[in-house]
Amino acid sequence: MPPGSSRSVTPLDDDDYPAYTMGRAAEMLGTTPAFLRTLGEHRLITPLRSDGGHRRYSRYQLRIAGRARELVDQGTPIEAACRIIILEDQLEEAQRINEQLRAHREDPTSA
Repeated sequence: MPPGSSRSVTPLDDDDYPAYTMGRAAEMLGTTPAFLRTLGEHRLITPLRSDGGHRRYSRYQLRIAGRARELVDQGTPIEAACRIIILEDQLEEAQRINEQLRAHREDPTSA
């Protein structure tokens, strides 16, 4: 949020805020709670837990789960879908770091 902005930031403005229950998350994705549990078992997403131990998902996690759902709907086994997404994210991060290093090498005064 820009300095001097009068709008207050709420937890729901935060993509990482665990706002959605498992049931609501599954409903939003058009899938089942079992699908979400399986994504957790394959370490694609790790939902936070409420004080009562219930899984809570963020918007960011729902976007990742949605990517997995698309792959599974196209016939990719869920284990492979999880691995593909993890590797895609690692590649994207490596490319971002490489670009930063390239930019720094071209202009060492920009830190």
